[in-house]
Amino acid sequence: MKYLLDSMAWLWSIAATDKLNLRAREIIENGHEEIYFSAASSWEISIKARTGKLQLPGSPSQCIPAFIAKQGLKPLPITQLHTAKVYELALHHTDPFDRILIAQALSEDMAILTADRFFERYPVQVVWCGV
Repeated sequence: MKYLLDSMAWLWSIAATDKLNLRAREIIENGHEEIYFSAASSWEISIKARTGKLQLPGSPSQCIPAFIAKQGLKPLPITQLHTAKVYELALHHTDPFDRILIAQALSEDMAILTADRFFERYPVQVVWCGV
């Protein structure tokens, strides 16, 4: 199975693993799964770091790639197909980063590792990560 980590679940995986449930930690840490990290998450995290809403151990351009490599995650770029897929999503909520992650997961046949209940409103496979 292929998984897409949402931004918060990824942040928890590097700094607050106690917020992840056992299943999520096993999926992320076992090294046997295809786990992807979206460019949209890097973008969102960079914006939050710049505005002071998020503290990182360094600049996003240095620490995000370092953590991705350390965890063995696969990068997922944003494509035209992904952005066009957003149109097909119901307007359950309007967070553009969540919506592109959902569109990517649907387009690439991935399950999303998340602790955001809004994702469950969409026709995407959700793997609950919260405790």
